[in-house]
Amino acid sequence: MKHIILIILFSVFLLEGYAQDTTAEINKLSWLTGTWNRTNAKAGRTAHERWIKKDQLLLGWGVRINGSDTTFVEKLKIIEQDKALYYVADVPENKSSVYFKITEITRSGFVCENPEHDFPKKITYQLEGTKLKATISGNGKSVDYFFEKQ
Repeated sequence: MKHIILIILFSVFLLEGYAQDTTAEINKLSWLTGTWNRTNAKAGRTAHERWIKKDQLLLGWGVRINGSDTTFVEKLKIIEQDKALYYVADVPENKSSVYFKITEITRSGFVCENPEHDFPKKITYQLEGTKLKATISGNGKSVDYFFEKQ
């Protein structure tokens, strides 16, 4: 009986340590919260991403506006699932949400990848002071989005 209790206690400590690790990883991305206005949108258009922290996840929205019409909205989130962090994009063109596994986190950015997705296969966010560069890439193609924090 003592062995079973020890195993249970050990398992609880492991799970608590794991929960703290994923919390620490998500907390490393807290710099992403706020509103980011796109600086390289085409003439007559505006775009922004807005991120908030809710519990142990980050929720985001990407919006593109042409004149006074909203032309594109994507729902974004960063979540912990299956012992890993994922950047999840829900865009109108896809039938379901697309999961990109976060493969690298630094103090000023992160990389997430989904080699099975058609495009993009890789998404990189890089903070440079009050500016943010988001790059989507795959299949020999790369597109940069530049933002400033509001």
